Amino acid sequence: MQRCFLRLSPFQRFVAASGLTNLADGVATVAWGWAASLLTRDPLLISLVPIALRLPWFLFALPAGIVTDRMDRRKLILRMDALRALAFATAAMTLWHSLPLAPAPDRGVSSPFLFGMVMAAAFIVGIAEVFRDNAAQTMLPAIVSHSDLERANGRLWSVEMVGNSLLGPALGAFLIAAAVPLPFGANALAYALAILLVASVAGRFRPEAAAERNWKRELAEGWRFLRAAPLLRLLAVITGVWNLLFQMTTVALLLHAQENLGLGARGYGLVLAGGAVGGVLAGFTAEWFVRRFGPGAVARWSLFASAPAFLGMALAPGGWSLALVLGLFEYTGILWNTVSVSYRQRSIPDQLLGRVNSLYRLLAWGMMPAGLALSGVIVRAAETVMPRAHALSMPFFVATAGGIALVLFGWRGLRSGFSAPA
Repeated sequence: MQRCFLRLSPFQRFVAASGLTNLADGVATVAWGWAASLLTRDPLLISLVPIALRLPWFLFALPAGIVTDRMDRRKLILRMDALRALAFATAAMTLWHSLPLAPAPDRGVSSPFLFGMVMAAAFIVGIAEVFRDNAAQTMLPAIVSHSDLERANGRLWSVEMVGNSLLGPALGAFLIAAAVPLPFGANALAYALAILLVASVAGRFRPEAAAERNWKRELAEGWRFLRAAPLLRLLAVITGVWNLLFQMTTVALLLHAQENLGLGARGYGLVLAGGAVGGVLAGFTAEWFVRRFGPGAVARWSLFASAPAFLGMALAPGGWSLALVLGLFEYTGILWNTVSVSYRQRSIPDQLLGRVNSLYRLLAWGMMPAGLALSGVIVRAAETVMPRAHALSMPFFVATAGGIALVLFGWRGLRSGFSAPA
């Protein structure tokens, strides 16, 4: 197997490893939420599992940046993938020993111990993801030239979308329909294979060492750079609010698909997979759009598409139409990511990349737990004044209003920021 890996270029091995880990993430997209819904039907309690997965982005983004700028980024990736493999294997064994599961109550959980174990595993996976993803984004510019970053990020996003949103959810849905522990065990295997791929990538991935290591000074250096870069700050804030709005819809989307559209695990997984087709196509066309229209125009119109997409999620009458809406949503989301990530990788010096990246992602990803909590709160509050079927759609309408406000907030700054001389 090692000899087979060596036939691939370092970038191809890096992309293949990312594809495997994102396949596991896609499997987990269905597995975490669906497993929680088998233990409770309370939307607020269900949201606690994805909150546990995303909360580490708020708690550990800054330490991850400091660590990424201090150590070999390849070794950090290897250690974090090993930790995720262990967490998923533990979750699989715990679920296996808990079968058969008791019926899920409308309020409370059927097995507090099992629910707590699932949350703990999700939290550990989330911590590892924070460190791993920060290291991976800072490692990429050491593998490809700066002039090829749009193309490399586009290809990387395409492969990640194939795993994370196209194949992963469908595979996760089929596995969890067969046996609840199976997707968690499969993920442990996927991370083990990714470790072998990353371990075979040779090169120098440790940044230049600072004269003196002091975490306060190092963090202050990163903050000063970000504070002096208004476009980076704007991209971080927009991405953070957008992520809050998107996460606000995720729990509602699961319950909306189950209860309003009558979809089972396989149907829900196929809807997510169908939506991912848009993201895959965007990965192969993003470079052309950026070169043809410029990064500012691509960023503005990608942001503009969010509000109608959120509205379409609420109004889609069935699985096929919902998949189409998600496909358009994912397409514009990947265009945005390609522009913002490439700009970040190109504009931040390598010795600061981990710290500034972590500060950026604290703003961009740290708001996800709030969005997940709001999803459950909105549904619960709406249920007191309207039928549950209508209440499950309310997070989509709130996200639509938020998307309109975000466009009004960021449109002018994106236009002037990207048109300013570098």
